[in-house]
Amino acid sequence: MRALVVYESLFGNTEAVARAVAAGLASSPHVSAVDVVEVHDAPASVPAGVDLVVVGGPTHAFGLTRAGTRADALRRSTAAAPARATTVGLREWLGGLAPAADRLAVAATFDTRVHRPRVPGSAARAALRRLRRLGFAPADRPVTFWVDGVRGPLEAGELDRARAWGGRLGHGAPNTAGRASTSAG
Repeated sequence: MRALVVYESLFGNTEAVARAVAAGLASSPHVSAVDVVEVHDAPASVPAGVDLVVVGGPTHAFGLTRAGTRADALRRSTAAAPARATTVGLREWLGGLAPAADRLAVAATFDTRVHRPRVPGSAARAALRRLRRLGFAPADRPVTFWVDGVRGPLEAGELDRARAWGGRLGHGAPNTAGRASTSAG
């Protein structure tokens, strides 16, 4: 199986989760290759031979980021945790993504979210809805990884949980991965 992990990250937390998920995928004997790509470098269509697409981003304003929420994150950033300027987020990428050419295309989604105070909504659920409309079958329920505050860091144990989830995806896709995973949101 070949996997593609596409992420959007403003403060580095979602990127860290994406890389941990990729490491978990790569640890599976069923996975031959894992590509990790930041959303602004992601392809407009899923390359031939990719069996699993994993998409992750931060939850802003109840779902996927928008230009306005990304600009707000830039304004709220500090020198200690600067936000990354980006004009393309998952919302825009998914909006331009070509439909799945293969009826066996499988996708999984995750988000990062502030745990306290709990931020409502889920970028992962919104991304999975969009991927389903494009013809992708879900490999698992959307999964949330918790961040301590807007800028982070990730809560303790979240990178280990991300690696474990990636490993389960690598062993079970399509449609059976992560049944034992802790899913939030």
